[in-house]
Parts: sequence; C-alpha cells; structure tokens
Amino acid sequence: MTKLKITAGPFTFDARLETEKAPQTCAAFQKVLPFESQIVHVRWSGEGVWIPLGDTDFSVGYENHTSYPAPGQIILYPGGISETEILLAYGGVHFASKMGQLAGNHFITLTSDLDKLAELGPYVLYKGAQPIRFELAEAA
Repeated sequence: MTKLKITAGPFTFDARLETEKAPQTCAAFQKVLPFESQIVHVRWSGEGVWIPLGDTDFSVGYENHTSYPAPGQIILYPGGISETEILLAYGGVHFASKMGQLAGNHFITLTSDLDKLAELGPYVLYKGAQPIRFELAEAA
C-alpha cells in the first residue's frame, strides 16, 4: 500500500493511494509527486475543496468513479465536460459543475485526522485559497 502525507493549509493528513481500485489514476498521479497547488472551496458540489487544473491531461479514463465521494475521499476528474480537477470531500458532496453532474475517480483516501476535515472546509471558505502538498510518506 502506498502511503501519502497531505498538507492542506495548516492541516496535515495521512492517506493511501487506492492502487487496487484505481491503478491507472494512481500511477499517473505518482508520476507528478510531490504535487503542490492550491485548494479553493467548491462552487456547485457542496462540502468540498478542489484544485482546478484546467486542461491538464493525466491520460486516464474513468475507474472507481463516483459523484458522491465520502468525507476524506479524494477524486480526480480527468476532464471532458468540465476542466480537469481534484476534489477533496470534507462533508456531503454531489460532484457537479455548471454543466451538471460529474463523476471523478476515487484514488486517494485520508486515513488520519478525519475530525479535522470539518475545520478544513470552513477554513478554506472563509480564509480563501490555501496551499496543498501531496508527497510520499516516509517509511516507518
């Protein structure tokens, strides 16, 4: 199992790549690690934060996709109807864009500090864009 460390604003989470359920998405994402960007609060999807990636092409199709990621699940929308993006659910999410419902590949699951998700979402909503970093976790 590939473990990650994710730092989002002032919060840090342990996570795992869902390599068995989304092997192509995980392999493509591992190629860009460490990955740094900014998260902003979603506009249409509910309680989530997202990384807009424009026309970034991870060269993956749909696998392990969902429109309803659970809190602590991270999905990659590979592009098409809307721009490429990564979304982290911190509460109830119905993944959508101004074009309507979307589905993204669930490829990362947070494994620690899930209680901090309830703080992350409002923090981003009221404080604005926050840095986010995905990196491989150091082996214990």
